Amino acid sequence: MELAYYSDYAVRLVNTEEPARGTDSLTTVESVRELFGANGQAARRATDADVTRFRSVRARLRAVFEAADSGDETLAVDLLNSLLLEFPVSPQISGHDARDEDGKPDWHMHLADHPSNATAGFAAIAAMGLAFHLTSHGVDRLGLCEAPPCRNAYLDTSTNRSRRYCSDRCATRANVAAYRARKRLETERAVETRRTADTAQPSSPNTDR
Repeated sequence: MELAYYSDYAVRLVNTEEPARGTDSLTTVESVRELFGANGQAARRATDADVTRFRSVRARLRAVFEAADSGDETLAVDLLNSLLLEFPVSPQISGHDARDEDGKPDWHMHLADHPSNATAGFAAIAAMGLAFHLTSHGVDRLGLCEAPPCRNAYLDTSTNRSRRYCSDRCATRANVAAYRARKRLETERAVETRRTADTAQPSSPNTDR
């Protein structure tokens, strides 16, 4: 498992809540376990107590994205460093059972966590994955969706650093809203132009009979 993969852990956790919409899907131990994806062994460690702990880590990870999105690189790094210190991991070279075309182990970096609970394990790999993405691609690659009221977190992997939305759905919604706003403005300007023209026209002189 490559280190880049782990950065998605942070995104998945942050996006379980949409503050502007007042929604939160992180309410049960089952929702906590779903965040681990294919890592079933780690998921099985989760208990009801992890719901509250996960929410606390989620708030801290969102703060990292918010700082990065606002352009405060130093704050984003400081917040992420505090997570890395609190939830350490041990990088290891792993091959598991994977083999390349020559039959040799497919060696790759793996993050081995030694958690006291499920939250500590998830937070450790999420923070490390996000740190790897930040240092490899830049703080400005951590963003929050610009389509209100979404504000979901995303990792920008575009070649020209142009991503602004968390999904195609939000991008389409924002583009439609922008188009409608332009059309309204054009209509308002056209109406105002007609009013100005009508006001400028001289009134017809009265004719005595």
